[in-house]
Amino acid sequence: MKALHVTAAALALGAGLAACGSSPSPQAPAQERGPITFLGGKFEAESVQKIVDAWNAAHPQEKASVVLLPESADEQRRKLIQNAQTKSDAGDVMLIDAVWTSEFAANRWVEELKLDTTGFLPTTIETAKYRDKLYAMPVFTGTGLLYYRTDLAEQPPKTWAEMKQICDEVLPKQKGMSCYGGQFDKYEGLTVNFSEAVASAGGELLDASGQPQLTSEAAKQAAQFLADAFKSGMIPKEAITYKEEEGRVAFQEGKLLFYRNWAYGYEAAQKTDGSSKVAGKFDVAPIPGLNGPGAGTLGGNNLAVSAFSKHKQTARDFVAFMTSAEQIKAFARTSSMPVPRAAIYDDPEMIKKYPYLPALKEGILAAKPRPKAVRYGDVTAAVQESAYAIITGAKPVDQGLSELQTTLGPLLK
Repeated sequence: MKALHVTAAALALGAGLAACGSSPSPQAPAQERGPITFLGGKFEAESVQKIVDAWNAAHPQEKASVVLLPESADEQRRKLIQNAQTKSDAGDVMLIDAVWTSEFAANRWVEELKLDTTGFLPTTIETAKYRDKLYAMPVFTGTGLLYYRTDLAEQPPKTWAEMKQICDEVLPKQKGMSCYGGQFDKYEGLTVNFSEAVASAGGELLDASGQPQLTSEAAKQAAQFLADAFKSGMIPKEAITYKEEEGRVAFQEGKLLFYRNWAYGYEAAQKTDGSSKVAGKFDVAPIPGLNGPGAGTLGGNNLAVSAFSKHKQTARDFVAFMTSAEQIKAFARTSSMPVPRAAIYDDPEMIKKYPYLPALKEGILAAKPRPKAVRYGDVTAAVQESAYAIITGAKPVDQGLSELQTTLGPLLK
């Protein structure tokens, strides 16, 4: 999705509201205030820069400079950890994947925050906590949605069985079309899709105490569904190489009846410039599950303050400003990137612009976070390895899940 520009009106609004949530704290030592560096992502960088510009216009003595992190999430994490381990003050505020919060907080690489969380979708705030304390603030969010062809399916399926039934009825009449696609290459997207399947069967990768639950009946049903879908062709064999973009293109080219993706794909699929064959012929709904609507994996990014910042109070105020209701609304007016404030999803202006918002809100409220693990990098690598072996048929479901259960145990201590 291409970055979009913030309107002049939004900028004026942002500058006028710059004091909201970001006024200097009288108790803060003078040395905690001053210019800061924001380590941000390339995604929506232009739109984010406009909000930063609004901050800078109102805080000429405490300007924020933006430094873009690498495009790869793995490289972003590596860079941020490298900074933290060397106690570098090169970044005062950092954009972190929602699933990194526990790791960064447990290692004391980020500061605990005392900010107002009123108005945020509850599930997004949970991604910003570690041991019930707030260490970040949500700025982007999202969960998996089911894209479906409205010209071929009257209603979206609520269960996996309904989805298969629709495909069995429709596909014999459609040349070159497969039933369902998601993200199944061996990368973070596979962890997301596997987690969604388990949650959508009523299970969880980890229980409330942080113990793995991969040998539960729900986990077995979820893994068996994915394995059987690949074996039968319900999921096409080429989907084993799908990341977000490969699947998005396949759906836009009319090769999939149903497709799981984030909300960002909606705008591209609706383009009428010839790049999409499904424009005006699809909609989105919450993902299906075993016995009813499923539970997506909660994605998104949070803003955190580096424990090694020399200007921590300015950094905290900057985070409050970036995530304020006014700035989130200004951003939402110009970008289809999902945001964490609840009011956006009930705003008639926003719904008219982004018709998928009600379905997305329903999905986000039902979504489950990925495992909150301090050693998350090792945990997700183990999940990917086992899930990939299961869906490709390299290992039987019971063996793959049992081995994953054993592998995760030491990683979660």
